[in-house]
Amino acid sequence: MATTLALASSRVVTPEGERPGVVLVAGDRIVDVVAPADAPADTATDHEDLGDQVIMPGFVDSHVHVNDPGRAHWEGFDTATRAAALGGITTVVDMPLNCLPPTTTVESLDRKLAAVHGRTHVDVAFWGGVVPGSEEHLDGLAAAGVLGFKAFTCDSGVPEYGSFAPSAAAGLLARTAALGVPLIVHAEDPAALATAPADADPRRYRTWLDTRPADAEVAAITTLLDGVRATGGRLHVLHLSAADALAPLADARRAGLPVTVETCPHYLTLTAEDVADGATDHKCAPPIRDRANQDRLWEALADGTIDGVVSDHSPAPAEDKGLATGDFLGAWGGIASLQLGFPVLWSAARRRGFGLSDVARWLASGPARIAGLRRKGAIVPGADADLIVVDPDDTWTVDAAALAHRHPITPYDGRRLTGTVRRTYLRGRCIARDGALLQPATGQPRRRDEV
Repeated sequence: MATTLALASSRVVTPEGERPGVVLVAGDRIVDVVAPADAPADTATDHEDLGDQVIMPGFVDSHVHVNDPGRAHWEGFDTATRAAALGGITTVVDMPLNCLPPTTTVESLDRKLAAVHGRTHVDVAFWGGVVPGSEEHLDGLAAAGVLGFKAFTCDSGVPEYGSFAPSAAAGLLARTAALGVPLIVHAEDPAALATAPADADPRRYRTWLDTRPADAEVAAITTLLDGVRATGGRLHVLHLSAADALAPLADARRAGLPVTVETCPHYLTLTAEDVADGATDHKCAPPIRDRANQDRLWEALADGTIDGVVSDHSPAPAEDKGLATGDFLGAWGGIASLQLGFPVLWSAARRRGFGLSDVARWLASGPARIAGLRRKGAIVPGADADLIVVDPDDTWTVDAAALAHRHPITPYDGRRLTGTVRRTYLRGRCIARDGALLQPATGQPRRRDEV
C-alpha cells in the first residue's frame, strides 16, 4: 500500500525513546518509523518536515465521564471529544456511570452507541458497569465489546449506580476473569470513610479532606488484592490518590499478580495545602492530598508501580459544583481537565527531571495497555496512525472560558503551563491544528475485539 503521509522530525517519541525519524503512514495505520536518511524520497501524498517540533503518539484517556445520554447537560460526546482532540487525546474510554441509564445492560450500551453516532471527534471505547443485581448482564456486555467492568466499593454519588462491599471483590473478579476482561474499581472502604462533625465548616477544604482518609483507599485495595490472589482475576485500581496504598500494590506486582494502577494529573500537581476554602472546583473523590503524598506518587510513576495518568474528567454545571456557595460537602465531586492533561503533567514532569518519553508512557501507552487497546498509544508499525505534534517549550495561561468542554470550570484556570499540542492526527488525518478543529466528527466507536 502506498504511503499517504510522511512526517519527519528531529524528535520522534517511540517506545525505544526519542530520536530523529520519519513516521510513514499508509491509510489509517503506521507502516514504519525510519531514520531520516532511510526515508523514501517524496513518495507520500502528504510529506512534511516538522523540524524540532515533537511527534508523539496520540494520548489515550481511559477514564472519562461523558455523561451522555441522560446528563449531557453536564458534558456530552461532542464537547468532550472536541476537548480531547484539541488536547492531543485520540482515544477516550467512556465510564459507565453518570449517564442515564448507566451502561450495565446491552440495551443501555445500545443507547450510548446511538448517542455517539456522528458526534465524536476522536475514537471512543466503553467500559461496562456492574452494580448489585446487574451481574447477569456481564456476559452480554462482554460479547458486545466493552473493555471491562467498573465497580464501586463505596457510594458512587449517583443513586442509580450502587456499590459492592470490598469483600464482594473475589466474586466479581471470578466473573470478569472468566470473561477475559479486567474489573476496574473505585476503591474506598466505606467503613473507613468519616462523617464531618455537625459543627464543621463545609467551606473549609480540610472538612472534605477529613471525610476521605487515606486509610479508606488502603483498606479497600488490600481487600481487592486478596480477591486477585484467590481468583487470578485482573484488577485495575482507578484514580489512586493515597500513597500509603503503594506498598501493597508494589508487593502484589512483584508477586506477579495481574494488577494495574492509574493516577490523575490533579493528584500529581495540586496539593491540599494550596486548595483555598470554598474552591469547590478542586473537589474530587478520592481527594487531593498533601504535598508529601504527591511526591510519593511521582516516585511510583518513576518506578512503574503506577501504569498511567488519566483525567477522570467528571464535569458538572456551576450550580452542581457549588461555586456560588463554596460548600465542599454539598458540591459535586469531579475535576474538569480533559483538554489540559498534557501541559499540566508536562509542566510538572519537566521540573522533576522527566522527559517526553516518560509522558508518552504515562498518557499514551500506559492507558492503552490498561484498557487493552492494542493498536493505540505508541508509534510503532501496525498501530493506528494516531499522532500529535507538540511544542514542549511554549508557555501559556489557562483560560477556562476558552476550553472546549461544556462548562468553563477547571481548577487550572489562570495557571501558567508549558507545552502546547499543535496538531492532532486521528488514523492518519489531521483533525486539529493550533487550537482549531479541521474535520467533522470522524471518531469511531471501538469494540474490544476491534482494538
